Amino acid sequence: MSTSTSPKDLITFLHFSFPSAIPDTTTESDLPTTSHALYPSTTYTDPEKVEISQWLTTSARLAVPDEDEAKHAERLGSLNLHLSTCTTLLGSKPSVADAALYYRLAPAVKGWSTEERTGEKGYHHIVRYIDFVQSASLFGLSIPADEKVNVDVNDVKFVHKPIDPKEEKERKKKEKVAAAAGLDGQTPLVVGRGKEKGQDTAKSKEQPSEETAKAATSNDATAQPSKKEKKEKAPKQAKQAPNETPLSPHLIDLRVGHILKAIPHPDADSLYVSTIACGDAPGIKDTSEYEGQVVRTVCSGLNGLIPLEEMQGRKIIAVCNLKPVKMRGITSAAMVLAASPRLKEGEEDHHAGPVELVNPPEGAQAGEKVCFQGWEGEPEGMLNPKKKVWEALQPGFTTTGGLEVGFEAGGVEALKGVEGEKGEGVRLLVTGSGGKCTVKSLKGATVR
Repeated sequence: MSTSTSPKDLITFLHFSFPSAIPDTTTESDLPTTSHALYPSTTYTDPEKVEISQWLTTSARLAVPDEDEAKHAERLGSLNLHLSTCTTLLGSKPSVADAALYYRLAPAVKGWSTEERTGEKGYHHIVRYIDFVQSASLFGLSIPADEKVNVDVNDVKFVHKPIDPKEEKERKKKEKVAAAAGLDGQTPLVVGRGKEKGQDTAKSKEQPSEETAKAATSNDATAQPSKKEKKEKAPKQAKQAPNETPLSPHLIDLRVGHILKAIPHPDADSLYVSTIACGDAPGIKDTSEYEGQVVRTVCSGLNGLIPLEEMQGRKIIAVCNLKPVKMRGITSAAMVLAASPRLKEGEEDHHAGPVELVNPPEGAQAGEKVCFQGWEGEPEGMLNPKKKVWEALQPGFTTTGGLEVGFEAGGVEALKGVEGEKGEGVRLLVTGSGGKCTVKSLKGATVR
């Protein structure tokens, strides 16, 4: 980027086009909720409101001139790919995020060479989008002609094959299937076709013999043909009950997560909505892509307990195999581990804090597995909510006097009296290399 912008500059730009909807007293933190005021005929779902906030953050990052060049190029590439199948950032709906992205990116696009704009590796979808935003009445932007980006539609260095939305959808579908097959590590079973209705593989019934026919017409009532005896069916064997995996903390999928961004939940004052990279493969259910990474959306009740700025760009420990749940319209696909003081007997939990996020060891990477020493094993694919595995094991999650996070079997009713090293005090939460997970200051705290 050739220029740096401040939030006030963006507000001035928006105020010029929407003076009644964007007063000059507006702050950048107010922007995520202004889309409906700018475009009153457009309605926005809760996930779209979250997406608007995410795009506002992305546009701010794209406007930073001193950012690492490779990271900046990665963000531009991710945006270019997104716009290859979208008219606006939300797909087809205009929002304040479109206006903000135009304002913050247009100065850079003005200075791009023909190679950067329309070369084989150029950002041609971004250029097309910028021209659309500054020209279409859909967005309602008042931009003086001499400030618009000059786009010469005839100055094209490389002609890309158009992306067919149907082909792109089919490609993504195949990727999901391939990713799922790779993770399961199983070959699909081929189920044989059953017999067609009415098909009889037994021998055809024989015609009655002459003697039998005569016997049937004689006065001897006892001369009836004997019926073919039915084959005795073997008694059904009782189904064996599946082997139950013994209760153990290794059943919980604990991983290092990297919060790429966090915003307040649009409809819940106590929740943050975080975008977290957890090392998932592309195409996994309840994941999406953000800035070139596979991410999960996670709602956590930390608003008012941990400052929003402390949630940005940090590593955490995530529980990744709880069943996803909707929290005020937004699906949360993981849980962020945090420590808080243990309640005294008879004390009610008011979630008043203090609360501290669990920190992975220095240098740990997103997706890296963590487990409790002595309790190693393969986690469940997804915990069955009816079995309440997490609820049973969580009371054993604790912090030590040395501020390490660990698991104490004695704190879990079903594991009291377990023998061996598993039952010896607190077993620490570590990465594969032995690095310890810690908290800032809370000793003897509960972790959940």
